Amino acid sequence: MKKKNKIIYLLIGVLMLIGVGETYAQSAYKEASNAFALYTQTGDVKNLDEARKQIEKVYKTKRDSSRTRVNVLRAMVLSSLAYADSARSIELNMDPIDLTYETLSKIDERDRDGYPGELSYVTQNLAAALIFRANKSLEQGDFERAYADFNQVDELGARSSDVTYNLALLATKAGKTEEAIAYYDAILEAGDMTAPQTIELANLYDQVGESQLALSTLEDGRTKFPEDKDLLFLLIDKYAKNDAFDSIVPIIEEAINLEPENIDLNYLAGYANENAGNVELAKKYYQQVLHLDPNNYESNLALGLIHLGAFLTAPDNYDAQSAAQDHLLKANEIKPYEINALKSLALFYEKAEDETQLDRVNLLLNQLTN
Repeated sequence: MKKKNKIIYLLIGVLMLIGVGETYAQSAYKEASNAFALYTQTGDVKNLDEARKQIEKVYKTKRDSSRTRVNVLRAMVLSSLAYADSARSIELNMDPIDLTYETLSKIDERDRDGYPGELSYVTQNLAAALIFRANKSLEQGDFERAYADFNQVDELGARSSDVTYNLALLATKAGKTEEAIAYYDAILEAGDMTAPQTIELANLYDQVGESQLALSTLEDGRTKFPEDKDLLFLLIDKYAKNDAFDSIVPIIEEAINLEPENIDLNYLAGYANENAGNVELAKKYYQQVLHLDPNNYESNLALGLIHLGAFLTAPDNYDAQSAAQDHLLKANEIKPYEINALKSLALFYEKAEDETQLDRVNLLLNQLTN
């Protein structure tokens, strides 16, 4: 009987200890909740740290640390600390970002639906803390760490155009070209693409050999941002490299209006219009180049060839003959040993029946080509 009573007293003692433990845990949980509530009202990190200390008291036992409501509150406290204490003035055994993730991992998926507001709060704090840490990593040149943090923000579902753009830039720096293109495409799909981002995407397409996609990206950007100078100039350059002169003609004048004294643009306008069959307009642009730089070899030769063509077709066209001679001689003066100018002069002197000058030019040509 005495032995039975002893066992009963022992069981009562254990139950009492459990009760005391539960009461203690409940008290600490309440203290943590109150301190956290006070933090949300005051913004004082001291209250947040007190909430952390109290919730850690609850976290002593495996049973309490597995409870959903305890983990939810702990995640809210730690995620708040991760963002509010950006200087990490409160010493912990792990970064509060990592502690928050660790806590979230203990919340069963089936229980999460019961805490939508709380978990949304945790996500927002985590995203803000990760963005802050990523930007600090960028300042320090740690692009891999920054990329990893921005990627975590993306995985949280807290995607924004800024986060996606940072991921695109970091993926580009890291040589992850295909990933960078995917991020730019996401920005484009969301309707947040800027003119500079359009150019960056086009450059990435060029890097992977997708020249047509690069061109169409610039064309779409030109439609969306018709006033953007960089897009206009890059598109013109792209057309020029593809010999798409018919596409240059309608837009080149707009570029020249922006930079009327740009010799390269005026020459390209002449060349594009000449190739598109607009010879008179081409002559106007070539003349503008010579107005800006009388010693420009390319425009002198171009005008010389245009007038030479007219002279060869109509030998009695003395204006064409005179203009051809002037410009071809000027081109030859600028570059005395340039083959194209010499060959053009040879054609001119042959048609003009000037044997003396023709022999001189042919002699020089023979010396240069043999």
